[in-house]
Amino acid sequence: MLQAHFFITVSKMMFLVLLLSIVLCCGGAQRSEPMFTAITNTVLPPDYESNPTQLNYGVAITDVDNDGDFEIVVAGYNGPNLVLKYIKEKGRLVNIAVDERSSPYYPLRDRQGNAIGVTACDIDGDGGEEIYFLNTNNAFSGMATYSDKLFKFRNGRWEDILSDDINIRRGVANRFAGRSVACIDRKGTGRYSIYIANYADRKVGAHALIELDEAASDVAKGVIVLSNVAAEAGVNKYTGGRGVTVGPILSSAASDIFCDNENGPNFLFQNKGDGTFADMAASAGVDDAYQHGRGVALADFNRDGKVDIVYGNWNGPHRLFLQMSTNGKVRFRDIATQKFSMPSPIRTVIAADFDNDQELEVFFNNIAYRGSSANRMFRVGRREHADPFMEELNPGDASEPEGRGTGGAVTDFDGDGMLDLILSHGESMAQPLSVFKGKQGLKNNWLRVIPRTKYGSFARGAKVVLYTKKSGAHLRIIDGGSGYLCEMEPVAHFGLGKDEASSLEVTWPDGRIFTRGIAEGEMNSVLEITYPLDEDSVTKPTAIECGQGFSLNENGHCGDIDECIQYPFVCPREKPICINTYGGYKCRPNRRCNRGFEPNEDGTACVAQVAYFGSYPSSASRFHAHFLHSSATLLALGLYLHIYSL
Repeated sequence: MLQAHFFITVSKMMFLVLLLSIVLCCGGAQRSEPMFTAITNTVLPPDYESNPTQLNYGVAITDVDNDGDFEIVVAGYNGPNLVLKYIKEKGRLVNIAVDERSSPYYPLRDRQGNAIGVTACDIDGDGGEEIYFLNTNNAFSGMATYSDKLFKFRNGRWEDILSDDINIRRGVANRFAGRSVACIDRKGTGRYSIYIANYADRKVGAHALIELDEAASDVAKGVIVLSNVAAEAGVNKYTGGRGVTVGPILSSAASDIFCDNENGPNFLFQNKGDGTFADMAASAGVDDAYQHGRGVALADFNRDGKVDIVYGNWNGPHRLFLQMSTNGKVRFRDIATQKFSMPSPIRTVIAADFDNDQELEVFFNNIAYRGSSANRMFRVGRREHADPFMEELNPGDASEPEGRGTGGAVTDFDGDGMLDLILSHGESMAQPLSVFKGKQGLKNNWLRVIPRTKYGSFARGAKVVLYTKKSGAHLRIIDGGSGYLCEMEPVAHFGLGKDEASSLEVTWPDGRIFTRGIAEGEMNSVLEITYPLDEDSVTKPTAIECGQGFSLNENGHCGDIDECIQYPFVCPREKPICINTYGGYKCRPNRRCNRGFEPNEDGTACVAQVAYFGSYPSSASRFHAHFLHSSATLLALGLYLHIYSL
């Protein structure tokens, strides 16, 4: 009797171990509350004019009609490009690029182009954004037969300036099959270059960088002369270009470029400060040479003031690279859990706070090209002195298991403070666009910040830090690229939960910094931040509260308090080593390591001083592997004992 009771107890224990191993393997159960509800039939019902059933790809957000509101620009592949404007009175998105030659937006349709990528920025410093379409013309790699288009609003309508005689003579128009395009202010002048991630065929189709030739141009007269400066800048690389993202990744202010590639290592181009670049991907551990990148986004997931990189690999492990600094050397560490990194036919990746709860969500947009492949979503939340947690969420209607996802972007087109999600489809099947509205966090606080360049255009590549009363500092990058084939809105969107903002700080690509306080009445609103034209205006003369862990420095900006210096004996005896962190500090044991090794961040172990974090399993994955091995051993033992008892 005792023996039977013993084996029943052991069997129950083994069953619990099995359940626990499944939970840990999968990164936790998916939350049941749906994050999104579909509003396509309400705001953008499928029809011939505004939401045709066609092959679409990239999506970009910009102000096309210069009325102060954003439009959604969609790259049409076997149909026209679309420009969707929200009409508040009707509660509808309407395509303003109508099929009428007299319309100023008609040229943007360009249905011959087979457009795939799209981006927008101010290339000539006139205060308005130009729109660049990357056209593949049915070519997968190498040469294409139809050039890209760069549209400028000139002479009362949108015109392709790559077709101007002077630019034709210069041969500057890109005639190669590419994927993503992005904008970068490489010299901090307020004028942007177009970075083109071409898909090379051996030595045909290097990455390109097109920008204004200031000496040869006369912007006031509409004469826009362009040059390809990729060789000069050091980015004319041959590879299978895929995703591009732009912002101060390694630099404190200047714009850097991250490209995740196919059939070759990724690029992490660090701006040298003069508009030329050096590839730091291998030394930083993000080259990921044996994977095939797609969608990519920049964010600060653990709120340490450093820019992290998240991207998807086509049917390979998705990555979440946390930026670290060890002995002055920048390295990235992949912290993706097994469930987060689960391979999928990934396209666009979006990082944003969809429910305004202060924590970022990562949205994986997949393409169902060989059977169903639902979109997936994770909350990536900060933990004190530990890697962020990753909780899988229920996307609700945005899961689209049969969706042929090809692109997507976020913006708040109806002005309610909640980010709206727009997804495009195509490639293997014609499908209309989808639009989704967030269902969670409707009562949470929020703030949206739009920095402007010295010319009044959107400051893509700028960094915005929002200081709060309770939760420290939150960082956003106005990305000049991101997603895949796409470009997000030029807005720093902050969800605040029940917290309140105290001050904000904007850093432009030229290093200029502006700090200002946030009044209580400015919560739940949109703030436009103009470029400070003189040094005396870098701080707005209002009371600035930096929040816990930060203080106002002599320059009038919020800076991190070094508690280890200010309070020398803050750490207890058992953990005497104080390490200053962004907005706080942590204590670790006084571990001594042999030559060639150094303490890890927590001082709990010695690690090699020269480590590579690019292609090895993440720490979370290694933990899961060890745990599952142990679980399997225990389970086998339990089954053996159970069978023996029979």
